[in-house]
Amino acid sequence: MLGLDGLRGLAALYVVLFHCWLYTFPGYPDSSAPPWLEGLMFGRLAVVFFLVLSGFSLAISPARHGWRSGGVSQFLRRRAWRILPPYWAALTLSLTISWSLVPASHSGSPTGTSILVYGLVAQDVFIAPTPNGAFWSIGVEAELYLLFPLLLLIRRRSSAAVLVACVTLPVIARGLMAAGASPVEGDNWLAPHLAPVFVAGLVGAGIVVASDRVRSLPWGWLAVLAALPVLALSVMQGSVWTVNHYFWIDLAIAPAMTMLLAAVATGRPAILIRLLTTRPIRSLGSFSYSLYLIHLPIVMTVIRRVAPHFVSPGLPVFWFTLVVALPVSVLGAWLFSKIFEIPFKRNRSWRSLIEVLPRGRLRTGAGLPR
Repeated sequence: MLGLDGLRGLAALYVVLFHCWLYTFPGYPDSSAPPWLEGLMFGRLAVVFFLVLSGFSLAISPARHGWRSGGVSQFLRRRAWRILPPYWAALTLSLTISWSLVPASHSGSPTGTSILVYGLVAQDVFIAPTPNGAFWSIGVEAELYLLFPLLLLIRRRSSAAVLVACVTLPVIARGLMAAGASPVEGDNWLAPHLAPVFVAGLVGAGIVVASDRVRSLPWGWLAVLAALPVLALSVMQGSVWTVNHYFWIDLAIAPAMTMLLAAVATGRPAILIRLLTTRPIRSLGSFSYSLYLIHLPIVMTVIRRVAPHFVSPGLPVFWFTLVVALPVSVLGAWLFSKIFEIPFKRNRSWRSLIEVLPRGRLRTGAGLPR
């Protein structure tokens, strides 16, 4: 839908900037970075936005057809076809870089268990040394995809309020029962906590097919109003407090994110739509998944292997990483998507993919000089 790909691309770009910041300045969240760079430390919220956007995008078609997915097996097959080929290719790349250049975590290089766990996209259930720190959210998304048909069933047979309550109230209860009402998150089992933000997007897709009166509401301004209390609290408490309370921040910011998506999906505000549909941002959105998958090994290689030979630690490394790793990540992701992502977006089966390859080679050869 017009504008949504642009939002996805900008969110992926922010995650790249976050990792450039994160691995340059140690001590997260109380990092040694200059205060004026604190705006780059909220990469987790960009991933939350991805989950809201995923629920929103996946639910638009079912919302137009009475909240029916068109078949559970068909939905899961299409998701696997769309997500897994580039993910497995990125996993291979990440393992190669982690074994040969720079480990992806302090726990050491990936093991055989890592190959099994990450190959099965089970990293949110089982712990193993990671080949790529960005892959944690792929495991969460995979679990939410499995739940998606059930969530649609609840929405179809009841209401949006019932669905939100069924998913969100147990999460809130769990949070309130934690010590100091502040749950400490581990490296996995994040899907139960993040399910409400995915559901927020799913429910928000109903706005796209609602009456003209609902669609014409100022969703952009409502998003700003919904975000203001969260932003004000974060400013008053500080960035470190915000990071340490992501459990609640995630839930609080999801409605604002959903309203932003509703605003863009209904074509407002016009100035934002024009920005999101400019050619560079639209192009970035077209390979944002590839950018998310492969950027971190590139960023870490530049910071830990290349930069020390040219610049001193701290801010010089950060600028060096922006100049080198950012364009390499974007260009690499564009090339990666041409091979491992876009063909699977344009073709829905191995048969159609194989059939189009000879024609692609023929078109390529037709342009060569005789």
